[in-house]
Amino acid sequence: MDFMLEEELMDLMTFCLQNPESSNVPEKKKRITEIGNDIFLDGGVDALENFFFALQNRITQEIEKDPSVLRSLWNGITDEWQY
Repeated sequence: MDFMLEEELMDLMTFCLQNPESSNVPEKKKRITEIGNDIFLDGGVDALENFFFALQNRITQEIEKDPSVLRSLWNGITDEWQY
């Protein structure tokens, strides 16, 4: 299941970074937040860190954009995640 979530996050984040003006971005960001909540419930803040680290490396290499601006979408899931 982790692989499927990682791939979905990869697609969602890539879309948001490549199409920032799209009307679909709010919907995609909402889904990113939902997935972050699922990841946290399954593995805690360490799982969030691990997922984001892997995604950041992949996205940076594949489309040469930094997804760090999307980290804040997971704020509010836990007090330990503040970006």
